[in-house]
Amino acid sequence: MPGLYFEEFREGQIFDHATRRTMTEADNVMVCAMTYASQPLLIDEEYAKSSIYGARTINNLFVFGFVCGVPVPDMTLGTTLGNLGFENTKFVKPVYIGDTIRARTEITGKRKSAKRTDSGIVYFRHYGINQKDEVVLTTDRAGLMMLLPPGLDRSGIQIP
Repeated sequence: MPGLYFEEFREGQIFDHATRRTMTEADNVMVCAMTYASQPLLIDEEYAKSSIYGARTINNLFVFGFVCGVPVPDMTLGTTLGNLGFENTKFVKPVYIGDTIRARTEITGKRKSAKRTDSGIVYFRHYGINQKDEVVLTTDRAGLMMLLPPGLDRSGIQIP
């Protein structure tokens, strides 16, 4: 099934995404190397042991990317025209090597586009949640979503 169209989103909808990922040392090292992230909290175990965290943490941008990427096949694959921006991003708790992260998305609002006749703006709040059911990340995103094409009948499709 392709992603949802603008009309299929409802304020207050909650999507608990099935994809989870255990954050590994290899993930962290690779992301840090690719992004030139040289923060000792991420790459230096001895330094991190003496920090307030007591161990290396996972690169926040990797966690952010995962939490914002997991919803795509469930919600917006093929029906989004792009991200308009992110706001209020908070890294609530550190993520450690070995933590398993899942994503939840809440629809916080929507409106038709003032400039385009083929789309509307949907407001998403994404949550990253660890294996202890603790929220580790929140971010608000605005996405430009396609309107339902004329003549396309999706009335028989169940939407969470």
